[in-house]
Amino acid sequence: MKTPMISIPQSAKVFKALGESNRLRILKMLEIRPLCVCEITEVLQLATSTVSKHLSILRDAGFITDHKEGKWINYCLIDALEEDSHLLQSLLSSGLQSDETVLRDVEKVGSVDRYKICKV
Repeated sequence: MKTPMISIPQSAKVFKALGESNRLRILKMLEIRPLCVCEITEVLQLATSTVSKHLSILRDAGFITDHKEGKWINYCLIDALEEDSHLLQSLLSSGLQSDETVLRDVEKVGSVDRYKICKV
């Protein structure tokens, strides 16, 4: 099996992305469905600028992507993650399933409605 090549700068981006609890929460939310900034902001109860910075870090690390859909820019997990990112993401998936904060976030993501909260 060929070992994937990853540079030190890219490794640092990956570890930085995973080193903050709100970014881990965002990754867990995006496992459920694509979300726009206002939906993520509503669940996390953070400033929009803070959420945008978290999303930028996750995008730079190769975990998420964004695409425009009508008025909104949706953020979603990257389907074809590199092997190293895929391994880290699967560790997140199995390790955080019973975390109380993640369980509350999952419930909120199920009820958050961009049409009610977004001011576009």
